[in-house]
Amino acid sequence: MTRVLVVDDEPAIVRALVINLKARSYEVDAAQDGAEALRLAAARHPDVVVLDLGLPDMDGVEVIRGLRGWTRVPILVLSARQASDEKVQALDAGADDYVTKPFGMDELLARLRAAVRRAEPSGEDDLRVETDGFTVDLAAKKVHRDGKDVRLTPTEWHLLEVLVRNGGRLVAQKQLLREVWGPSYGTETNYLRVYMAQLRRKLETDPSHPKHFITEPGMGYRFER
Repeated sequence: MTRVLVVDDEPAIVRALVINLKARSYEVDAAQDGAEALRLAAARHPDVVVLDLGLPDMDGVEVIRGLRGWTRVPILVLSARQASDEKVQALDAGADDYVTKPFGMDELLARLRAAVRRAEPSGEDDLRVETDGFTVDLAAKKVHRDGKDVRLTPTEWHLLEVLVRNGGRLVAQKQLLREVWGPSYGTETNYLRVYMAQLRRKLETDPSHPKHFITEPGMGYRFER
């Protein structure tokens, strides 16, 4: 069974999450502060962590950093903080996804399932990613659409590769800039807008309404199959 660690100091939210998760056959542990969260994570080894940032004893970002010191367990942030810089800070610290309160339970559970899937051991099949419109072959560094190769520039390919390897996961703007353009980049978000538009024109069926290259305003981008 999948074990979930819920970290939140609001009893009503914890109760709702525990009820909904147990009804779907998850095992659930709950913590009301950061110290208890870190202790339970070490003792119980959860498969995914649902974490509020506003904890009574420490900031949730500190909990993320504490976890990332020894584990790659998926971390789904659940927070009332809506400022872009706070979201980016959590993602840069190592969070895998971010859901803003108030939230829909169905969306949260879908994000949780996706986080668990991404954490499963990868195999050779993951080197080939297929969507309804195109196929990405990471090993061969090729993209096929309608039976033909799609010509991508080196920068377009690098951007695509980072997004595809993080499929379903929100990749922060700063992370994309540093991985694609180099460590000295972090604020040139206009680069991302230009190259994402180019990828959409080459690969999306309807570039103005993308299905696969999703923008999370002020935060980053996500690739969906």
